[in-house]
Amino acid sequence: MAVPALDALYFLDARGNVIMSRTYREDIGRDMAEVFKKSILENPQSEGTAPVKNLGSCNFLYIKYGNVYVLAITNKNAHAAMCLNFITEMARLMRGYFGSFNEDAIRNNFVLVYELLDEIMDFGYPQILNEQVLKSYITQKGTKVGDSGASGPSASSVNMMAVTGAVAHRREGIKYKKNEVYLDVIEDVNVLIGQQGSVLKADVQGGIVVKSYLSGMPSLKIGLNETSFLQNDSTTSKQVEKLAGRGRKIDLDDVVFHQCVNLTKFKSDNMVTFTPPDGEFQLMKYRATENLHIPFKVIPNIKDMGRSRIEVRVNVKSLYAPRLTAMRLLVKIPVPKYTAKARFELTGGKCKYDSATNMLVWKLKRFPGQENATLFADVELVSTLKERKPWAQPPIQLDFNIPMYTSSGMQVLYLKVWEKSGYDTTKWVRKLTKAGDFSVRCR
Repeated sequence: MAVPALDALYFLDARGNVIMSRTYREDIGRDMAEVFKKSILENPQSEGTAPVKNLGSCNFLYIKYGNVYVLAITNKNAHAAMCLNFITEMARLMRGYFGSFNEDAIRNNFVLVYELLDEIMDFGYPQILNEQVLKSYITQKGTKVGDSGASGPSASSVNMMAVTGAVAHRREGIKYKKNEVYLDVIEDVNVLIGQQGSVLKADVQGGIVVKSYLSGMPSLKIGLNETSFLQNDSTTSKQVEKLAGRGRKIDLDDVVFHQCVNLTKFKSDNMVTFTPPDGEFQLMKYRATENLHIPFKVIPNIKDMGRSRIEVRVNVKSLYAPRLTAMRLLVKIPVPKYTAKARFELTGGKCKYDSATNMLVWKLKRFPGQENATLFADVELVSTLKERKPWAQPPIQLDFNIPMYTSSGMQVLYLKVWEKSGYDTTKWVRKLTKAGDFSVRCR
């Protein structure tokens, strides 16, 4: 894999004019920004295309944030995804320093921007991008971290430990009166359901979010399902085979951990061990496509009753356990643009016709597991139109939140906290499943 070696970085305004730039090699000049402006920004054929362009011997990689284009140029065979990830993280870093990332913020902080660029890039090669580490020795308005007079390690020792030590993502000396840690398993369910209720396509985009308010340098251990494993990992796959009869098999794809996680420990024991950064961060993200539990079964029946009426019948059944309850279930049923009004009969919830979106919006505040709800709507159409375009009949959309439920079956079996001072910790573990793109075809 090619290392993302960049030849130049540009910050451009919405018209393509240069705000600031940094050139790392002599073979790239300032006129390359003009090439980008004329060949890409002012070219109608480039609108909406991928943010990677090859012009001659140079590769242009760019992302737009508000009214600013961040442009990276290289004539090397660099990894495009890594380059785009670098400029994305760089913009996030500067937003952390300035509070916002726009043209005014860059112009008002150009000295600090140049100082940051000198630290995060070395001859075009990305270096450290950790905001907490950089803020320990690159400070706004000359305010040094650790100069408050409080007892503790010196600023220079903290900086050295942060940059070269094993815990670069956490500074020493953190103290809280009440030590708490919150762990949330959050999943977005993307489903396409056929007219008869069969699942045509499904996947889950999940993640574990941690909010850590702990003193000192704690060590945390999280145990996941015994039968969860990373695909194509021989060690954990053997564990799954041994435990196949003892639990539900979970296949996780595209697993990405935060830098604080001990990956060696995870592969050997299937446990996530880490020293957390202070505050909120995403510990892990993953994708699942196999052995999913779909939370709802939806069967629509929409009939054309001549030129002036449509009959809509939609049945929704919750497939999760009776002890669980979905909060704020919305069922959005498209109707033709030339709808005049609609009359409803419901077994639960409320429904209205939204003329702005041309949808019947059925809302159920609470929907317990293993229950059914049915909507019948008599939709009247405008009868004065002589010619009508055929109605495409878009799919029905669902939106919901289900606390304490995961569609993939991901579970956190335990959460342990160790710290040398031995303080007590309040621990919370929660689960939440949300609707991603949850669609139901009507024909």
